[in-house]
Amino acid sequence: MPVTRVPAHSRTWTHEFNMRVVTLILFVVLILLQFKLWLGEGGFTEVARLEARVDQQRQKNDDLLQRNAELQAEVEDLRERLDAVEERARNELGLIKPAEQFYQVVPPPPDKYQAGNGKG
Repeated sequence: MPVTRVPAHSRTWTHEFNMRVVTLILFVVLILLQFKLWLGEGGFTEVARLEARVDQQRQKNDDLLQRNAELQAEVEDLRERLDAVEERARNELGLIKPAEQFYQVVPPPPDKYQAGNGKG
């Protein structure tokens, strides 16, 4: 059976061409995967953005927990002590007891001639 021989230089050329095409395709796939990894949905930039939002929400939650604790302490104080209720009524509502007299001291208005303008 006769065997036909292909010249060595033509086999090498097609082999090199095929390897270059395969290398180019793999390089393009690598670039696309890197693009998706860095900039695409679920990539590093989105993860960093979401982590920042989580940190902000944790800070807000901590602030609200602190406020809730303060309000809870105030509620407990008002439940247990009648004088705390009286104090709030006096300070916030201006209430006085029936037998008390209320005196309000009002500072004098600033004298416009004492400001040092030389007319006094």
